[in-house]
Amino acid sequence: MSEKKSDKSIKIPGPDHPITVEHNPSRVVVTLGGKTIADTHNALTLREASYPPVQYIPRKDVDMSLLQRTDHSSHCPYKGDASYYSIAAGGECSKNAVWTYEAPNAAVSNIKDHLAFYPDRVDGIEEMASPEAGAF
Repeated sequence: MSEKKSDKSIKIPGPDHPITVEHNPSRVVVTLGGKTIADTHNALTLREASYPPVQYIPRKDVDMSLLQRTDHSSHCPYKGDASYYSIAAGGECSKNAVWTYEAPNAAVSNIKDHLAFYPDRVDGIEEMASPEAGAF
């Protein structure tokens, strides 16, 4: 029997649904409409179960002036409640292209104050190896 008290239960990552969050040593750049939306050397890579890895970029490294908060929201039992932004750049708009967990569940608390981008709603999410990575 489930101890679920509402539709917004909290689940803990484990062997059946692993989640890891690690610092990405690469520079990560997000572009849309010829504009740089985000540029960071401090991205976190979240790997969740069998989903593709997601780059979470510190809010301070995102051009927030290009984002418009929307009313859209979603809930992940492992990460918490997500809020969304649309991007207006170069005359283009990507609706709900960006999400953030403003109060993430404890297991992924380090993604707080970070934003993630849907790859199909931006022109690119590029990872560039840092010169010092792998250098001898």
